[in-house]
Amino acid sequence: MVRAQTAHSGRYNAGMTATAPRSVADTDGFVGLLKAACADQQINATLQRLLAMPDAQRQGLIHAWVTDLLIAEAPRHFIEAVGCLLDDAIAEKAYAVICQCHRGKTGHV
Repeated sequence: MVRAQTAHSGRYNAGMTATAPRSVADTDGFVGLLKAACADQQINATLQRLLAMPDAQRQGLIHAWVTDLLIAEAPRHFIEAVGCLLDDAIAEKAYAVICQCHRGKTGHV
């Protein structure tokens, strides 16, 4: 399987289309990924460790993870959701969201 990365956003586009979704909210599975992190302590801890890494290190691990997901033929929406975390601003906001829900604060995901 071949992967595609959008040039302007850093997000993976498993569908090989020329344009990326306009926002992460348009990416099926991204909100679900954050909700899973809020609901499951192990997922939360894993994503917190990943998102707390320096940008280059996080991006390298996410590239490798996406590649593994593509090889394993994981669901497209999950691959795209993980790929969104390549973007520094998205990763920073996702980190804030999952830290907030971990502390028991209510917020919108």
